[in-house]
Amino acid sequence: MKLNYKRTILVGFAFFLICLFWQAYDNTIPLILTNKFGMSQTWSGVIMALDNILALFLLPLFGSLSDKVKTKSGRRTPFIMIGTILAAVLFVGLSVVDARQLTKVENVTPDKYESSLSVIYDANPEVSVKEKASDGKTLAEALKHLFAEAKKLPLQEIYPEKSDFMAIKMYKTDENGAETTTLSDDYTDYVVPARNAYAWQQTAKSPLTLIFFVVLLLGTLVSMGIFRSPAVALMPDVTPKPLRSKANAIINLMGSFGGITVLVLGMIFKTSSAKNALMNYIPFFATVAGIMIIALIVFRLTVKEPAWALDAQRLEEIEEAEKKKEDGATASEEVAKAAEQTGKLSKAELRSLIFLLLSVALWYMGYNAVTSKYSVYATSVLDMDYNMTLIIAQAAAILSYIPIGIISTKVGRKKTILAGVVMLGVAFGAAAFLRAGSPVWFMNILFALAGIAWATINVNSFPMVVEMAAGNTVGKYTGYYYTASMAAQVITPILSGIFLDIRFTTLFPYATVFVALAFVTMLFVKHGDHKPMKKKSLIENFDVDD
Repeated sequence: MKLNYKRTILVGFAFFLICLFWQAYDNTIPLILTNKFGMSQTWSGVIMALDNILALFLLPLFGSLSDKVKTKSGRRTPFIMIGTILAAVLFVGLSVVDARQLTKVENVTPDKYESSLSVIYDANPEVSVKEKASDGKTLAEALKHLFAEAKKLPLQEIYPEKSDFMAIKMYKTDENGAETTTLSDDYTDYVVPARNAYAWQQTAKSPLTLIFFVVLLLGTLVSMGIFRSPAVALMPDVTPKPLRSKANAIINLMGSFGGITVLVLGMIFKTSSAKNALMNYIPFFATVAGIMIIALIVFRLTVKEPAWALDAQRLEEIEEAEKKKEDGATASEEVAKAAEQTGKLSKAELRSLIFLLLSVALWYMGYNAVTSKYSVYATSVLDMDYNMTLIIAQAAAILSYIPIGIISTKVGRKKTILAGVVMLGVAFGAAAFLRAGSPVWFMNILFALAGIAWATINVNSFPMVVEMAAGNTVGKYTGYYYTASMAAQVITPILSGIFLDIRFTTLFPYATVFVALAFVTMLFVKHGDHKPMKKKSLIENFDVDD
């Protein structure tokens, strides 16, 4: 029995467009919420947590519904078709609403920001006691000074394309007075908060645009929820059981290509440039939606779900019949196997399971905080291209799957996970010290390390959970794993947002603390470890449960 790679790749187009969407969503929506609507990091985190909250209900609902549906095109295909088309249309709709909000906050001269100072105090009364500027000025005094200086500048001569907040010196100057590519501290510490406060002032005056944006956002998330579970379930439907590990590896690679595609598009459209903080996202969103539709067309024209599912079922029946002949298992052996599967977890095993699930929640708390806020952090603090950094992280993860698989077969899953947690903590801890002007290559190295670390953790953590499954309860333990990870991803965008509102540079320290706590809890896991069997082929090392 051999895997049909062509069929698997074609089925993988559904997962390709899912990852394509989520990469674009995670990178751009936080920027829109803070830069265009002026939302605080806390409330932006609440919005970003919505997809995970909805996922807790929508994924099992539509997964179950797709099990019961029977159409000429199959059980899963109708959900994939409807969900993708709705999501693509609504995604473009989001950019149109964003463009409407852009007209309220672009081309604003510095003197208009002065009226937003009261909004800063109203939104965050403690802002006046923030750390003083180097010359002893408070935030309000520093802003007024910057505005006064900016009024003297010939705006159109300096930035003819935009006579707005960039009139205040956005970049530092070198010894000769020439502009560098490093963001000025004044821009990060004072201009960005003032600009966002002005945006919030405009939003508060006319909240209808924000309300419409959030309604469209909810519609987009529901649309993605319609087909996310059916798309994931399609691969097992059309693939015989013995080949599913290898097929899942192909599916995961297709998903990685989807994410990398968006990051490359981000570099082309320069979505990570600080100068594009107030960019029009319609071309970018339309391109992403267009690629989603193209991937859907390829999927629909090539994937024959009912026929392929029937083929997989027949192959399984043939394989099972041959296996019974070879095994010659007796009735007593079957009874013994059944008896062996009826046991319950001991107290020690239950304790290990609890600590393992706690570890899963903790490292997701740290990792998801970075993934959901890094685009904002990179443009506001680092002035780095987050697209290239994230591409490097994904590429490093892909390249590490095979070595990780080999290592885990030799030393076991727990030790491998602990090594991954240490690497992730080191990467996030070191990144906490980087600022605008820090070497880009160093941040890229740290994110490559983080990508390898996350792959190391991800490859081994889910199998450890189901390894402890007693009896025929693998499905239940799978639910435990995803409940722990999804709950963390609901909480952490909000919690990390609260810290970011207090001080923006808390992102990586926050992530480091939670990753460190995960290392501690993993030390108490005494069961479920197992040296996995050597993979039958190299491609199976990409079989990651995400």
